[in-house]
Amino acid sequence: MKIYKYGDNVDTDVIIPARHLNDPDPKALASHCMEDIDTDFAKTVEQGDIMVAGANFGCGSSREHAPLAIKVSGIQCVIAESYARIFYRNAINIGLPILECPEAARNIKSGDKVSVDFATGSITDETQGRTWQAAPFPEFIDGIIKNGGLLKSLKARGVAK
Repeated sequence: MKIYKYGDNVDTDVIIPARHLNDPDPKALASHCMEDIDTDFAKTVEQGDIMVAGANFGCGSSREHAPLAIKVSGIQCVIAESYARIFYRNAINIGLPILECPEAARNIKSGDKVSVDFATGSITDETQGRTWQAAPFPEFIDGIIKNGGLLKSLKARGVAK
């Protein structure tokens, strides 16, 4: 598990550059994720890695492509100081776990080994021997994430086809 650490105000055009939005394949989107600020991200990210960022992560446009590209790349969750509200909602809608915890986001370093307990919101940096507390998701949001997104959650509940 690897930590990918970014600063403040990482916008959706940085997460997935607009020049790649015409490709409907989520894997193709993931192959360009973060490429304008981290050319190695798509080549080195592995399933279960964690993204850590500063304040206002996901600002910019309202496109769902940004959290989708992150999720499909293999990132298990994003930990940030704060999120742009539309990015936060879009991440939940596509089933990408995101935790808001300023202290963890500021203190986790690239290379640290970090584990997350989504049920409790506990973020543990095993390298530093520190634990921080984020707010756990309410049960209904947790259900959306566990089902892989809003539409899949509605289908699982028999509300959508």
